[in-house]
Amino acid sequence: MPTLNEIRSTFLNYFAKQGHEVVPSGPLVPRNDPTLMFTNSGMVQFKNLFTGLEHRDYKRATSAQKCVRAGGKHNDLDNVGYTVRHHTFFEMMGNFSFGDYFKKEAIPFAWELVTREFGIDKSRLLTTVYHTDDEAFEIWKKVGVPEDRIIRIATSDNFWQMGPTGPCGPCTEIFYDHGDHIWGGPPGSAEEDGDRFIEIWNVVFMQNEQFEDGSLRELDMQSIDTGMGLERIGALLQGSHDNYDTDLFRALIEASAEASGVDPFGDHNVHHRVIADHLRSTSFLIADGVMPSNDGRGYVLRRIMRRAMRHAHLLGVKDPLMYRLVPALVRQMGEAYPELGRAQTLIEETLQLEETRFKQTLDRGLKLLDEELDKLDDSAALPGDAAFKLYDTYGFPLDLTQDALREKGRSVDIEGFDAAMAEQKAKARAAWAGSGEAADATIWFEVAENKGTTEFLGYDTETAEGQILALVKDGEEVAAASAGDSLQIALNQTPFYGESGGQVGDTGTLRTDGGVARIIDTRKTAGVFIHFAEVVEGTISTGEGALLEVDQDRRAAIRANHSATHLLHEALRQALGDHVAQRGSLNAADRLRFDFSHAKALSPEELAQVEAEVNDYIRQNSAVETRIMTPDDARELGARALFGEKYGDEVRVVSMGVLPGSGKGADHATYSLELCGGTHVKRTGDIGEFVLLGDSASSAGVRRIEALTGPGAEAYVARMRGILADLQGELKAAPEELIDRVRADQHRIKELTNELAQLRRELAMAGGGGAAPEAKEIGGVKFVAQVLSGVTGKDLPPLIDEHKVRIGSGAVLLIADTGGKVAVAAGVTPDLTDKIKAPDLLRPAVAALGGKGGGGRPDMAQGGGSDITQADAAIAAAEKVLEG
Repeated sequence: MPTLNEIRSTFLNYFAKQGHEVVPSGPLVPRNDPTLMFTNSGMVQFKNLFTGLEHRDYKRATSAQKCVRAGGKHNDLDNVGYTVRHHTFFEMMGNFSFGDYFKKEAIPFAWELVTREFGIDKSRLLTTVYHTDDEAFEIWKKVGVPEDRIIRIATSDNFWQMGPTGPCGPCTEIFYDHGDHIWGGPPGSAEEDGDRFIEIWNVVFMQNEQFEDGSLRELDMQSIDTGMGLERIGALLQGSHDNYDTDLFRALIEASAEASGVDPFGDHNVHHRVIADHLRSTSFLIADGVMPSNDGRGYVLRRIMRRAMRHAHLLGVKDPLMYRLVPALVRQMGEAYPELGRAQTLIEETLQLEETRFKQTLDRGLKLLDEELDKLDDSAALPGDAAFKLYDTYGFPLDLTQDALREKGRSVDIEGFDAAMAEQKAKARAAWAGSGEAADATIWFEVAENKGTTEFLGYDTETAEGQILALVKDGEEVAAASAGDSLQIALNQTPFYGESGGQVGDTGTLRTDGGVARIIDTRKTAGVFIHFAEVVEGTISTGEGALLEVDQDRRAAIRANHSATHLLHEALRQALGDHVAQRGSLNAADRLRFDFSHAKALSPEELAQVEAEVNDYIRQNSAVETRIMTPDDARELGARALFGEKYGDEVRVVSMGVLPGSGKGADHATYSLELCGGTHVKRTGDIGEFVLLGDSASSAGVRRIEALTGPGAEAYVARMRGILADLQGELKAAPEELIDRVRADQHRIKELTNELAQLRRELAMAGGGGAAPEAKEIGGVKFVAQVLSGVTGKDLPPLIDEHKVRIGSGAVLLIADTGGKVAVAAGVTPDLTDKIKAPDLLRPAVAALGGKGGGGRPDMAQGGGSDITQADAAIAAAEKVLEG
């Protein structure tokens, strides 16, 4: 009896002998089909080869493709464990021709593989063809299938389409008859949904292209796409019609039974089946980079996990179970899929953490469910508002509630649940509209509600395909936009980062079959990533697939600055103390800015210490790691929350740097550990050079540091070197002599400046080369007035003081023409300030000179004017004050 691993190898080896390239499985998250949540068939990774968008160095291929059907259009989740053939994860084996061979080769390949390689009894087989496909009918006859066992099917079951338009073609299938002891009829009959006749092979003849008017034309490149489910053919070859009765599933079910201490048969069998199936899907999804979250693919993963964990709960298991089964899965499938072994630690850690967290939710939810059921008649459905409370308040998904009720023969009032959900959304929309966000926030809320939110792919890639969900121009949704239009674009998935947490939004390019748009910014609203765009070529339309390319050089610079900010934060704490906390940040392509709590400016020594420490950890080139956990768990671990972030049920914890002397591997102590949703470098060395530009005051008790990294830092250093070289040339001094030379020159300049000021004052006192003006007596007060040139406003107070000394007692008014402006000063000796004050003399003089105000102390006041020709009038105005 062949094992599933042997069956897979037999299949691939057979087609390899027929000239097919053995192609490894593609990832579960398709990068070339944005309409799919998960890869659900073998042809997904070859889609662009079938359409001619991509070419490879082979025209024949064979693969065993890992697939998941647990969300969206293809959703088998609710049936898993209760039927013999439904799975969330399965393997689809297939052979493919890209314009190479067609029907007359594909059908014999299938028949020879099934009857000769696998040795299946021909008398138990029958085939189907599309009702108009006479060619396929004749080929089946030629390979030896009797006419009465070739069934013509007129429905879409035997006609495949990639979409409403595009490649399509008829199908042919092979069915196995398990015998009349099992209920069911052949395909096309009223009993076809039974389990007697099971499809084991499907061949798609991709021969036509369909147009919007329904017409068909033959494709220039006619191709073959086939599929054989490994689990289904494995059950058949192992003498069963039950997929869970195969060697692989038996091993996983036995592992579940051993870990739980519960017999794998009888009433508990369905629980072990669910756990075994869900173990495969969750482990493979995690290995392919999907992590549990509250939306998109991560939400589907979480639903699968929680469904399995509820069935573990029903087995009476008190402690986390699923993570303990991962080694058994790796033993069974790790050779065919080495990514399982590489990710084993991550899979175990994620499953254990999720199950530990969910246990509290499960206990609360089931208790509440029992309380609600106690209020009802034995056969009554659970009210919709109660089911919604379980979902909204306790995080208990509807499908989990339905699954729990299924065990009791009960149901949920779905209409009531939907009504409660609609009411909650209406309240959320109203709250959003009043939150002070952008005026068009309501539009994006409706997009999120009606078309879905955006899944962010940018942690792992900077290029991807997405499907356009909505186009918004001038505040309204539009169906299309043309060259020259400015608009906002929402997609189902994107590699573009939406501005948040201090990190600016990405820019780049969006391309569709009809046009090109330049993305100039990306932001987030209501879970939708909004791409601000300008259409530069052609036309783009809602519903189109789009190739998305982030400006990679810009993203790399932003990543470096963001990661450097984390290191800077910790370096500041080390240098200044634990009071340092982030108060704002900017992570742009050309620089980083970091605001933090600190009461005074940093000294040059502190700045140097911080800069050196950041560069030490950059040179360490340690890995930058991210983990997903609850905010409470993250803070308990020691992670620091970043200012401005909004945290939900889960957070990304970013760690970088290894503290010296703290060990290696998983046991090392981390230098920086922060909650952050932004993008980061892979290793600290990717940041490059780090240069501090200095600090300044941002607000009371908050300092601001600006810095550069990578090429920006290198350019800055090069610029500084150029300035240094110029300075050396000007001063004719070596670098180490420059500071002393500059200090000496500054001292000499200060001396010369003082000498010059003294000479100007002496010249002024001498009346510009003549005698100093004599004082005249006005109102019993000696008064000196003088109009000067060649002096500055700063020279006037010392000149006033010298005049005071010369006259002994009295008042002085000096007016200086400073080149376009007029400086005025008035002085009164101390013995007269009770009688007359300097500002009283000054203000009328300033007014006469075309100025305003002016003031100072009783013995000294200064002001300014604009019209030196009115100097005599200014003196006269001051004299009038003295006259009383």
